[in-house]
Amino acid sequence: MKIFKHIPNLITLLNLLAGSLSILFFAEGEILLAAWMIFIAAALDFLDGFAARALKAYSKIGAQLDSLADVVSFGLAPAFIIYHLILNSHGRMSVEIAGVDILPYVAFLIPLFSALRLAKFNVDDRQTDSFLGLPTPASALLIASLPLIKDQLYEGQSLFYMVVTNTYFYIGIVLVLSFLMVSELPLFALKFKSKVIRGNEVRYLFLFVSVVLLVWLHFVAIPFIIISYLFLSLVVYLADLSG
Repeated sequence: MKIFKHIPNLITLLNLLAGSLSILFFAEGEILLAAWMIFIAAALDFLDGFAARALKAYSKIGAQLDSLADVVSFGLAPAFIIYHLILNSHGRMSVEIAGVDILPYVAFLIPLFSALRLAKFNVDDRQTDSFLGLPTPASALLIASLPLIKDQLYEGQSLFYMVVTNTYFYIGIVLVLSFLMVSELPLFALKFKSKVIRGNEVRYLFLFVSVVLLVWLHFVAIPFIIISYLFLSLVVYLADLSG
C-alpha cells in the first residue's frame, strides 16, 4: 500500500518535532528535558533510515526533509543547550563587544557548521556506505550528554566535574565538533548489510564497547563513545590504506 511509503517521512517529522520541543524546553528552563529530546530525535533519525530501507521507500523529498529536520534537531537545538552551559559555566572571562558578552554566542557555530555538513552530504556521492566528517547526530548527542553528565557528577564535585563544566572545555567542544563535521575524516557508517559478523566486525566491536561504557559510566560514557567511534574509524582507514 502506498501509505507505507510515507512512514519514513512521518518518522522524520517526529524527529523535527522532538528538536522543536527541545528548543521549547530550553526556553522554559528545562535543560535536562531539552537534552533528552535530542536523544529522542536521534533515535527517530535512525528509525527513519531503517524504515526507508525496510520499506524501500526512498525519495528525493525524504532526503531533503531529513536534512531540514536535522538542522533543527542536531544543529539549532544543541546550540541552545551549550549556549546555556557556557553562560552558566565557571572559569570564564567576559569578552565584550559594545557591552555584550559574546563568548556564549560561540555556541551558534554548531548550527552553522551542521547546516554546511548536511549540505555537503546531500551533494557528495562518496558518502553512501561511509561518512566524510562527523555526522550531525553524533555531534548533537555529545552536546546533549553534557548537561546530563553535569547533573550526574554534581554531588561529587570532583576534579573531573570541574574540568567538564569549565567554560573553555565547552568552547573547545564547540570548535572541535564544528571542525570535525566539515572535515574529510573518513568514518564508518552503522549500516549492517547483513547480520553476520564477517564484514561487520568494526560495527559489532563498536556496539559492544558502547554498551560496556554505558553500563559502566552512564551518561559520562557518551563522549568516550564518540571518541571510540573516531578512533575505530581511523583504524579502519589506516588498515584499508595498508591493505
